[in-house]
Amino acid sequence: MDKRTRVLNAMNCKEVDHVPVGFWFHFAGDEAMGEPCVQAHLKYYRETDLDFVKIMCDGYFPYPLPGVTQVSDLAYLKPLGPDDPFIKEQVERAHRIVDEIGKERCVFYNVFCPFSSLRFGAESLGMSDAQLMEWVRQDPMAVMKGLDVIAQTNSLLSELLITEAGCDGIYYCVQSGEYDRFSEEEYRKIVRPSDLYVLERANRFSENNIIHLCGWAGNRNNLSLWQDYPAKVVNWAVHVEGMDLNEGRSFFSGRTDLGGFETHWDENGHRGIIYDGTKEELQAYTRDLILDHGKRGLMLGGDCTIDAKLDWERIRWIVEAARSV
Repeated sequence: MDKRTRVLNAMNCKEVDHVPVGFWFHFAGDEAMGEPCVQAHLKYYRETDLDFVKIMCDGYFPYPLPGVTQVSDLAYLKPLGPDDPFIKEQVERAHRIVDEIGKERCVFYNVFCPFSSLRFGAESLGMSDAQLMEWVRQDPMAVMKGLDVIAQTNSLLSELLITEAGCDGIYYCVQSGEYDRFSEEEYRKIVRPSDLYVLERANRFSENNIIHLCGWAGNRNNLSLWQDYPAKVVNWAVHVEGMDLNEGRSFFSGRTDLGGFETHWDENGHRGIIYDGTKEELQAYTRDLILDHGKRGLMLGGDCTIDAKLDWERIRWIVEAARSV
């Protein structure tokens, strides 16, 4: 079975020869932008022999917020068009990678939910996360209007990544579901509409989209906020949330699970067998995940991004083990 068939079958809960594997990390420095970024992606995926490609949106985290100095300014944002560099350059990046490797394996592109795009944009203006949340409390209507505009931009980006760049789908990252950030009522009123606007537009152009329920800060999220979000595959932070792959299969109504490996790393060090296990331990863990869950409706990956400094040989060990089952 070739990699494309393997992944599409896994995404649709069909029979596979082997469980597909995918891990990714952020590219930095010269490899974060332009042709070096394209070549860095191609080198990583070819040398690790992973089953599918997830293109990172490095260099495009902050959403452009020209003229925004106070919360009321968010109400006057305008959506970006297809020729804006924020959209055009990302589509070009994806197109280059799909042209090189898309016939071999499925390709997905990372797209952030509008609130995350706003948060990154605010950070680029020198604002803290706490200050952004002050804006939310101060003028939620202006924030919602801003999120609506960002949703229009991110949904256009998603459409063009699929229809022009040739991606098989998007890897849609939702964040900010921590229990102490929003009440459930606040999230559903302020954030959810913009989340769904982007995801539902992506679903119009591809049936094979992945949703990532991001535990980026290492804090638990209220997963029920996202439980019914429409996507073919669900990737959540198994080890942050305390919900294993089998529990998730039930919680997310039998959809394909992506994950299983703890990947947390920060200035205090690393957590997870992917970083410190021996070859024998890592391969045994991989086989146990597959045998415990079953091969159908499973894609192996991480809670989130891996540390870019990880030796790629450790990824190849996982791929080898998955293809032995």
